[in-house]
Amino acid sequence: MKVFFFLLHLLLLSLLLCEVVSPLRDIAQSSCSSSKLHENYHHQITNSSGMHFTLHHPRNPCSPASLHHLPFSDVLHHDKLRVSGLTSRLTTKHHHIHHRANNLAANNPSLVSVPLSPGSSLGVGNYITMIGLGTPSSSYAMVVDTGSSLTWLQCSPCRVSCHEQSGPVFNPSSSATYRSIPCSATECSGLQSATLNPSACSTSNVCIYEASYGDSSFSVGYLSKDTLTVSSSLFTSFIYGCGQDNEGLFGKSAGLIGLAKDKLSLLSQLAPKFGNAFSYCLPTKSSTGFLSIGSYDPSHLVFTPLVKSSLDNSLYFLKLSTIKVAGKPLSVPTSSSYSDTPTIIDSGTVITRLPTDVYTALSSAVSDALSKYPSESPYSILDTCFKGSAASVVAPEVVFVFEGGAEWKLGTKNVLIDVDGGKTCLAFAPAGRVAIIGNRQQQTFKVVYDIGSSKLGFASGACG
Repeated sequence: MKVFFFLLHLLLLSLLLCEVVSPLRDIAQSSCSSSKLHENYHHQITNSSGMHFTLHHPRNPCSPASLHHLPFSDVLHHDKLRVSGLTSRLTTKHHHIHHRANNLAANNPSLVSVPLSPGSSLGVGNYITMIGLGTPSSSYAMVVDTGSSLTWLQCSPCRVSCHEQSGPVFNPSSSATYRSIPCSATECSGLQSATLNPSACSTSNVCIYEASYGDSSFSVGYLSKDTLTVSSSLFTSFIYGCGQDNEGLFGKSAGLIGLAKDKLSLLSQLAPKFGNAFSYCLPTKSSTGFLSIGSYDPSHLVFTPLVKSSLDNSLYFLKLSTIKVAGKPLSVPTSSSYSDTPTIIDSGTVITRLPTDVYTALSSAVSDALSKYPSESPYSILDTCFKGSAASVVAPEVVFVFEGGAEWKLGTKNVLIDVDGGKTCLAFAPAGRVAIIGNRQQQTFKVVYDIGSSKLGFASGACG
């Protein structure tokens, strides 16, 4: 099986390196998604304080790239893969074979392929927004990911493969401002940190990126430059990947917006104009939220430091000090139960992962508080379940307490999550070697990533 995937990857790289053109497949469109594409894009606004996008829940039926038909058990399966990919990324050193330059100089693509390093699973838990790209500008549905750096989208002629997406595939030849990035450019050498994979080079000296994810999804294509449009504002020389082989579960999105801290991320490229910060409110399935790049209103926000970690410079690490249930701190074996496991906050992980001792104590405390509700059997990765729904079961208040005393107070709909068959479960699971604050707990909160001041802020009630 490994030989098969190696040969498959070898074939796709050979096609890109030789730049063999194949016809673009017809991409099917969802009637609901396609009807919302341009409408949602025009709801974005730009002003002197920043750039603002509308965010959609991935399982909202009228999201521009909806996954509402995907069974929730599949969502949890891919959430598990995402967490596995993030854990591998943080705890495994990847060793690559650096023969690219010499082999390309010898025009021998058969020796160029190297194993792809897994990133996070993509497109199931990630929220959706719209961007405009090219001249003239066209709009595209994109997933938003704080766990990734490089922005990319599918491009015709899809030399190898394109997945189904809502709306047309971006055509570089139709944009008067499109440019490919040469292999000698600093942005090309920066792909190693942005994607965890080294760059490659085509026979015509175009830089090739390889972005891969923990669920075996990947995108391979040409590093490119074009004009990014938001409302009436233009951002020239925006660096992104123009995908020619895009395979895996991406919903019906055109690609990904990377919001991690690497210099190739959307945030880093726009920070000189708007400021080195972004904020969002992740909505429920029945509402919309927002993503804003740039300055923010600090009123009503509480802050905790963003901490540095030698494990990864691009992800967002926090220090979780304790968790309280119904006003009482959890009873954990030692004070190091929290600190022994690094903690990140992530927009694309659905279910929060906690250190095993902490999770066990949380599960026990919530079960005790909900003892009047009949218990149910476990569901996938969720092992603390009750008969009913998050709307009918009144959960105790759960509070995250972070370094500096900042308290994040969770309501019932952030604590429980409904699954199949009239069952609701505790929306937490045990962590492996990395704890993760997931998006179920973040829903309806304003969350501010102030990279310039190295702090994270949050406040309740910012969206539905």
